[in-house]
Amino acid sequence: MFKYFEPSKIFSITSKAPKYVLFLFIIFISIGLTEALILSPEDYKQSHSVRIMYVHVPAAWITLGIFSSMTFLSIIGYIFKIRNFFLISKSLAPSGFVFIIIALVTGSIWGKPTWGTWWAWDARITSMLILALFYLMYLLVWRLYENEDKIFKITALITLLGIINVPIIKYSVDWWNTLHQPASINILSKSTIHSSMLLPLAIMTAAFALFSLLIFLMKYNTELIKIKNKGLDRL
Repeated sequence: MFKYFEPSKIFSITSKAPKYVLFLFIIFISIGLTEALILSPEDYKQSHSVRIMYVHVPAAWITLGIFSSMTFLSIIGYIFKIRNFFLISKSLAPSGFVFIIIALVTGSIWGKPTWGTWWAWDARITSMLILALFYLMYLLVWRLYENEDKIFKITALITLLGIINVPIIKYSVDWWNTLHQPASINILSKSTIHSSMLLPLAIMTAAFALFSLLIFLMKYNTELIKIKNKGLDRL
């Protein structure tokens, strides 16, 4: 099965994908912004400031999903010595870091009119900040070290420790008395968010997912080119 991980086979697919992903992203972000900024209703308490939700929430979802994927790839890659899994994880990290910064910044902007402060050491905010630090440590390891075996070991450890924070972020609003409201969207039970807000939220989430995929493909293709230039046949 490892023959499918050869750079030439992978690059023939990933090099063509960005233009299609970009096309889909433009469509989804155009529809999503129209729905979020124009067609969706204002909140009866928060007024138009609630529209920050359509950027803040998808960014938070995407960054949690990316870190979870990075952890899976790093652990499996380390156990089975699959170098390509580490390269995929490395290529996912930049977009995950960008989205967690977006989530923290937009959360701060949303917090000012809602809570009366730009920042509060709320359980969810604090745990998200901690995750941002894990992202930063992960990226720095790839910058600071040259020995790949050491990089693989350290990054696998960072993701393994960081993933502990993901369920804490998710359930912090249930475990502690926080400024954040409980989850409005539930898979196993009825969601409390109205469909007029759920639709643009879903579209914006899809748009952000496509954007993260676009960043990943560009980064991953760069990594594959580096491998090809070094003359390595297998990942």
